[in-house]
Amino acid sequence: MSRLFLLRHAKAGWALPGMRDFDRPLDETGVVDAEATGIVMRDQGYVPDLTLCSNAVRARQTLEGIAGNADTGRVLFYDDLYSNDAATYLSIIRRVGSVETLLVIGHNPMMEDLAVALAPRGEEFARATLHAGFPTSGLAVIRFQGALSEASPGKGYLEAVLTPPES
Repeated sequence: MSRLFLLRHAKAGWALPGMRDFDRPLDETGVVDAEATGIVMRDQGYVPDLTLCSNAVRARQTLEGIAGNADTGRVLFYDDLYSNDAATYLSIIRRVGSVETLLVIGHNPMMEDLAVALAPRGEEFARATLHAGFPTSGLAVIRFQGALSEASPGKGYLEAVLTPPES
């Protein structure tokens, strides 16, 4: 059995004039939510063997907030997690799929598209939460019977979708 954690980056501020979207930092809510997500991951015993993180500033800052409160395992940064689609995300996951637990920190709509495609079955509350839209700092927990290197659409089971507490 393997487990995939899909985490949408925390809430970011708007780009300032002349700022690239890639460089947008977290806003105050995002910083608090990233830290809270790390605490929840620690409390739930969600410890990835490996974390894949988008190189975008807001994703890296989300990782920092989580890592301050939970173990994130070894970390690798990928530019492809910023600008590519859910199929690219899945391809990356399969390439590093020799681990039992993997955390991916990325962006929407890719995260939502991937979670919905991988796990059409799951806990009712989790499915309802995800289908309402993948929130910033939202963490989808998807279980697979086999290795992540063999993950494919329809083969996962959505165990939970965790969202930050209301501010």
